[in-house]
Amino acid sequence: MSDNVTLIEGPHFDELAVGEYLPDPPAVTLTAGHAAWHGALFGDRMRLPLSAPLSAAVLGKGPMAVHPALVCNLVTGQTTYATQEVRANLFYRGLVLRAPVRVGDTLATRTRVAGLRQSRRQEGRGATGIAVLEMETRNQRGELIVHFWRAPLLPCRDALADTGHANALDAFPAALDPAVLTEAAAHYDIAAFKAAVPGARRPTEGARYRVAARDTVTSAPELVRLTLNMARTHTDAGHSHYAQRLVYGGHTIAMACAQLGRALPDLVTVLGWHGCDHLGPVFEGDILQSDVTVGAVTPLPTGGALVDLSVIVHAERGPDSPDPGSTAPVLDWKLVALSP
Repeated sequence: MSDNVTLIEGPHFDELAVGEYLPDPPAVTLTAGHAAWHGALFGDRMRLPLSAPLSAAVLGKGPMAVHPALVCNLVTGQTTYATQEVRANLFYRGLVLRAPVRVGDTLATRTRVAGLRQSRRQEGRGATGIAVLEMETRNQRGELIVHFWRAPLLPCRDALADTGHANALDAFPAALDPAVLTEAAAHYDIAAFKAAVPGARRPTEGARYRVAARDTVTSAPELVRLTLNMARTHTDAGHSHYAQRLVYGGHTIAMACAQLGRALPDLVTVLGWHGCDHLGPVFEGDILQSDVTVGAVTPLPTGGALVDLSVIVHAERGPDSPDPGSTAPVLDWKLVALSP
């Protein structure tokens, strides 16, 4: 490349500093078009984002609710200035959806580097490190909507770098705050939901489900572009550690959420994630299947209940994956849902 051309690329691990705020991304107004794309990609049957009358009954008059998985994917996409060069996103922690999002709301996200830890060197590979990023999203009224942490694995620009970064990867709380979850749940009128959905059932603690209807991963780059995700590994096979495009982790999570809805069709919404670990890569054409376990069911004083859920997703590798026909665990998602 000639000297008078500036190469536009993302920061590397050895260029980040703890405490710095990264450049603010564009704010995004969520439209019915976003909702339609999400529905086409995942076929999620969560009731609230599909029904205008139900949204109005449960949330009050106004536009329809936006699916929580779409909100999380957009917010994550807004944070990807830091992860344009990402090798993998390892985990999410402490995510809480503090308030519902409705069509027409505008979301703006800020990203702070909360911790840095250089990885142990591997022979034949350039230096890498794990960055803990803290995200905060507010709507057009300045209300806090989402707060969470995630941890991407990033390469160093200097393949031999020794940054000295050795922070513990514990910038986030060990567990979600029940008071914060209860406050988030208060936005939803559970009595109205139960009146509109006669026979709506609360999950039974200890119940386990396997969703027989598997889903094949398709249109992965389209979700990446829709959510302004800048990670090159999702759109450029030449930039992937696997020599083929890596499916955005949010795609796998959203598909898991859709499968969760088949097992538990009466959930009101997802309120938070205790954590979400990516156990392995996902590729276009992989076939995903979810196992769901119901944990603690905690009744709320205002009606409804908080339900702890565990979703483990396995992928049967598609014909273009490195190991076609094999099966591997790819996602371990611990979440809290609101039930009637």
